[in-house]
Amino acid sequence: MNRRLTIFASILFAIGFAGSAAAQQPQALTLAEALDRAEKQNLDLQAARAQRAVALAGVRIAGQRPNPTAFFSAARDTPHESLFFDQPIEIGGRRGKRIELAKQEGALTESSITTLARQVRREVRVAYFSLAFARRVTARKLEAAKLAARLKEIAQARFESGDIAQLEVTQAELELSRANADAQVAKREEEIALSQLNVLLNAPASTSWDLASGLDGFPQPLSLEALVSRATDSNAEITRLLQEMKVEESRTGLLKAERIPNLGIEFGVDFNSPGQGGFHEGGRGQISMELPIFSRNQGEIAQSTATLRALEQETAAKRRAVAGQVESAYYQLSAREAEVTLYKQTLVPATRQLEELAEESYKSGKANILTVLGAQRDVQHVESEYLNSLLAMHTSFADLEETTGAPLD
Repeated sequence: MNRRLTIFASILFAIGFAGSAAAQQPQALTLAEALDRAEKQNLDLQAARAQRAVALAGVRIAGQRPNPTAFFSAARDTPHESLFFDQPIEIGGRRGKRIELAKQEGALTESSITTLARQVRREVRVAYFSLAFARRVTARKLEAAKLAARLKEIAQARFESGDIAQLEVTQAELELSRANADAQVAKREEEIALSQLNVLLNAPASTSWDLASGLDGFPQPLSLEALVSRATDSNAEITRLLQEMKVEESRTGLLKAERIPNLGIEFGVDFNSPGQGGFHEGGRGQISMELPIFSRNQGEIAQSTATLRALEQETAAKRRAVAGQVESAYYQLSAREAEVTLYKQTLVPATRQLEELAEESYKSGKANILTVLGAQRDVQHVESEYLNSLLAMHTSFADLEETTGAPLD
């Protein structure tokens, strides 16, 4: 009875996988295409880019000129009525300095967008290879289920021939059930990984991808010296600090320009001034200017200058820190590549060979079932570690790329 239930469950499991595969029509997707899709379609990036319009509006605001003020008065004294206008005139290049500051603040917004783009690029790269990893895990679990099914068949044949006890058949059935359950869990984790990639690409949840860039591929060779030099100019944090320095320089220039007061020009007409020497209407005008005696933005300029010096020191410190981060990420990637090579060339082939020998020995009656089960579990463990090292290698490359601040492939 147990045997029939196990076989029936295996058939249903296989049909479920086949039906799921038939229902989906995967689209081919390389890593480069995934990164390009995210660059164009990622919702976080689209929201960040919408801030460009805000920055452009800030430039328009900075370029606005002051409005005139209209005055009308009526009095018992002569002239009885007056109509005049007051027009402030900005001098000393204040408007140009204000526009420059708004442009530099807009460039700071662009720097934030670039930083987010680098983060999204990293997340897409990791999600892409996480999906490839999950699919490899699913395939490995299905292969383990096949091995378990084959072992059960061998155990059943040996039991029927009287070579072993029923206990070994039960152990083989239990191992098959465990392998099928592991494969089902791996399939669910694969669906989660696919969902995470689709979110980053802003693709429909039902979209399935045929990943053309394999998990086994190694990143292209990189030079540490070139990476450090590139990071000095491209790292997101350094770029932001450099732009903040430009913003502060523009702010200092505006504060200095604001020390020159606006010129107020008033012009208008007086009406109805009767009496000797009176008039019916007559022009009037005057010029006014604030006297910069007490306040000349001394504190604001000192604060802006101090902020600029602090940013310069912070930038110098960040350059050195980024160089260290690049070195650390570079050596981390090198270690992961060496680990992958060790598993691929030595450990995985050796454990697979031992598993095959153990199965042959059990089939010929020279070993017990525990030996085979142990060998199969060793294969699963080593292959699992191999896949983990592959994913870790690609994640390390993504970290190095983000730290550098520029695409590396």
